[in-house]
Amino acid sequence: MKSALALLLIALPGVVPAEILVAKRTLRAQSVITAEDVVLQAGEAPGILAAPEEAVGFETRAIIYAGRPIRYGDLGAPAIVERNQIIALVYRQAGLEIRTEARALQRAGAGETIRVMNAASKAVVSARIAPDGSAHVSK
Repeated sequence: MKSALALLLIALPGVVPAEILVAKRTLRAQSVITAEDVVLQAGEAPGILAAPEEAVGFETRAIIYAGRPIRYGDLGAPAIVERNQIIALVYRQAGLEIRTEARALQRAGAGETIRVMNAASKAVVSARIAPDGSAHVSK
């Protein structure tokens, strides 16, 4: 009888103990996370990181207090473009490439889309930041 009951409990869905990633110390916004900043702790919650490798090298988007779980939305790529920085603005289409200067209106990491202002025309466009720090507009 005990083995049938144990088998039944295993087959039923339920809460499985897991580990979540929490901050060892308070992490300021715009801090790049290192292995010494995080620790695994018993717990379960949706949207919470579960391994240090998922956080190390990423930048905090807001303050994360000591002992608090680290959520995917709390992190982003490290910023390579600062607000008001002058950057290259690139437009490519059908073999045509136009390059000019622009002012970044937001802080961003590689792969993020931000608003930039064309220095010559003052037009504001959305552009994706490339790993080299240039902004690429696409249609």
